[in-house]
Amino acid sequence: MNIQIINGPNLNLLGVREKSIYGSSDFESYLTDLKNHFTNITINYYQSNIEGEIINKLHEVGFSSDGIILNAGAYTHTSIAIADAIAAITTPVIEVHISNVYKREEFRHKSLLASNCKGVIAGFGMHSYRLALESLLLKY
Repeated sequence: MNIQIINGPNLNLLGVREKSIYGSSDFESYLTDLKNHFTNITINYYQSNIEGEIINKLHEVGFSSDGIILNAGAYTHTSIAIADAIAAITTPVIEVHISNVYKREEFRHKSLLASNCKGVIAGFGMHSYRLALESLLLKY
């Protein structure tokens, strides 16, 4: 099984930025733990702060991967283009968020991506990624 994780803007600063919201761990450390736990799965990782690069990655892997776990960061609430890219591909996408977006600012309560995703997982810290991976193992 081949899973692609895509993280969007500012998620390269995990472990440094807003620790009260996002925790003190960097993503690379968490990714190592995730790969060590799911040894029978190939987990690929990509991060970009640029909307078009995220779209390009979705196009690149969206017809060949078994699943995509996408944390589009703030683009979740603003990007019709990423929503269209998700709709255009055949690989199932799970939208994830580290924080509980519904306990935050009002503008974070609306996802432009969710209707094109198989599901949404939010509020479980870094474990949101593990939960998304486990849901993909169930073969929606």
